[in-house]
Amino acid sequence: MPGVPIARPDAIRRHNLAQLLGQVHRDGELTRANLTERLSLSRSTIGALVADLTELGLLDERVPTGGARAGRPSHVVAPRPDGPYAIAVDIDVTHLTIAAVGIGGRVLNRHTLPMGPRPGPADLVARHIVAEAARVGAEVDKRAWPVGIGISVPGAVDWHSGTVEFAPNLTWRHEEFGPMVAALAPRGLPVVVGNDADLAVIAEHLRGSGRGSDDVVYLIGRVGVGAGIIVNGAPLRGHDGYAGEVGHNVVDASGPACHCGKRGCVETYVGENALLELAGHTGPVTAGSLGAVFAAATAGEHRATAAVRTVAAALGRTIASLVNVLNPERVLLGGSFAEVFRLANAEMVQALDSHTMGAPRNTVQLCAARLGNDASLLGAAELAFAAVLADPLLTRSA
Repeated sequence: MPGVPIARPDAIRRHNLAQLLGQVHRDGELTRANLTERLSLSRSTIGALVADLTELGLLDERVPTGGARAGRPSHVVAPRPDGPYAIAVDIDVTHLTIAAVGIGGRVLNRHTLPMGPRPGPADLVARHIVAEAARVGAEVDKRAWPVGIGISVPGAVDWHSGTVEFAPNLTWRHEEFGPMVAALAPRGLPVVVGNDADLAVIAEHLRGSGRGSDDVVYLIGRVGVGAGIIVNGAPLRGHDGYAGEVGHNVVDASGPACHCGKRGCVETYVGENALLELAGHTGPVTAGSLGAVFAAATAGEHRATAAVRTVAAALGRTIASLVNVLNPERVLLGGSFAEVFRLANAEMVQALDSHTMGAPRNTVQLCAARLGNDASLLGAAELAFAAVLADPLLTRSA
């Protein structure tokens, strides 16, 4: 029929390979029978696709072990342990985490580097990343190979260029960070950079508390505050990728000074510095200082408890605004916000109830993020794997 494009067999094969690899990446090992049902393809087609992906070194196939079953058992298809891996990087204000992550989101190994109260200039961090990536790669199976480097940054990132436009808590502005790392990386590995909350919500949506919902907001609590957003099953990035900078919405223009240069930002009321100050702690944010506040609040110490409840109420009001605007099905709380939610659930929910319109409030679920501190790291791995998952035939040229 004129005007109706006809799909070429090669394009269909590539599409089916990507669909099958994506199923195993998302759900882990599956039987051929599972894949036949999920992809609505014939058994012979599934067998041919599995053979292709096995030959590419992406998947393994084996006969299941276990109790005797009638008939011929369906082969099990799983990620190959010596297959490709992503170098995932999570930059936080106080430390740098670098991990090798395999297909299926399995962390093969990781290194964490303390970075002091600030990580330092972008070029120094780039050198640290490349050096640690080499060490991480040396520890995985020698037959495995890297497909790329995915980097999570707590700041506004241009998704197209890998430029960190503004990361106030890192004191970075307009740093061409992706190209900077790529210039130092071995073997010309692709380098992709994203915002920490944007990447965390991708990971939580794929294999965490957001799974099964197409409308999710993820709030990350660190020194900075950000939001990752899924709408209709897809990440909401905005025109240049800067959507979700909730932490720098101004609540009170005469409020506390923020690192971004404004006053009264959300971050100054609910970020980790605000929590420590309310609890009477001085000095920089560390895992130890935060842990001490949460431990004291758990034990019922008055000032720590009051600090957590104050932050919870302010966070509830922030969530209310997001619920009114975006109407999500789930709001996930990550980073230090998960502990605030655990300790002061009532104060957070009360503020949410008081400031949300009735209809969207009736359907939204508030819960702690399941992946914990690994959410942004695993999201960075997804960023690095994206090209191979979209077209597995590219894997050996990645």
